[in-house]
Amino acid sequence: MQILANILIDGISYGMVLFIISVGLSITLGLMRFINLAHGAFAMTGGYLAAWLVRTQSWGYAAGVAAAVLLTAALGALLEAVVLRRLYRRSELDQVLFTIGLAFVFVAATNLAFGPQVQLIPLPPWLAGSVDLGMRTLPMQRMLVIAMGAAVALLCGLVVARSRFGVWLRAAVDNKDAAAALGINIRLVSGLTFAAGCGLAALGGVLGAELMPLEPYYALKYLVLVLVVVAVGGMGSIAGTLAAALLLGVIETASKYLASEYGSLFFFVAMILVLSARPQGLLRRAA
Repeated sequence: MQILANILIDGISYGMVLFIISVGLSITLGLMRFINLAHGAFAMTGGYLAAWLVRTQSWGYAAGVAAAVLLTAALGALLEAVVLRRLYRRSELDQVLFTIGLAFVFVAATNLAFGPQVQLIPLPPWLAGSVDLGMRTLPMQRMLVIAMGAAVALLCGLVVARSRFGVWLRAAVDNKDAAAALGINIRLVSGLTFAAGCGLAALGGVLGAELMPLEPYYALKYLVLVLVVVAVGGMGSIAGTLAAALLLGVIETASKYLASEYGSLFFFVAMILVLSARPQGLLRRAA
């Protein structure tokens, strides 16, 4: 019973980290129809910025994290406006080649600026403690991860499904010319959506630094995990991405507890089984 509780709690917190990082890519792929393989680089950038601000510049934790997320979102908006929007009408191969090359640029720049060592984000006293749940003690940092994951899922769902911006985004995806004729600023919608995805990736990179250590090859090392979550959840499906992240997070955690010698084998076996049964994703209907 104790080990089951540990697997569920640790698996959910790991799954929430995967969700926060992946949901922005899911929206970019599913709603914007843009393949961004540099998405992990923005998660890494957010984590590195937070570590630099909090540890080196002596910023408070909350202020450092907020600044890292906003700066990463601004960087994403700048890259989208200057470079990436030129790729929207190009082939998928062009998008893949350019964004994976961009990821390598981030890796090289990070290694040059900060060196190869793992970056740590100091936690404030209120996050360094733990809470006794009876069956085990849970670090406050992991409780924050779970709470933030739930908040991100709720906020993204409301924005896409209920807000005017969500209507603009879905209209732009369905028919850009008609949406533009109705007065929707397509460039602004695309830029804000991409920036929001980068900001969410940065938040996941910060919150998940304990489970997914920050080092220069972070952008490539965890890219496959993020892509698997998006594929299993279904591109553009926020609820599907959340379900996939939690399912795969629990499976990956269980394999580490019970069969660590197999590495991530069960994570990828689960991906194969789910996609064989539901190639469109967990919660998406077949076309």
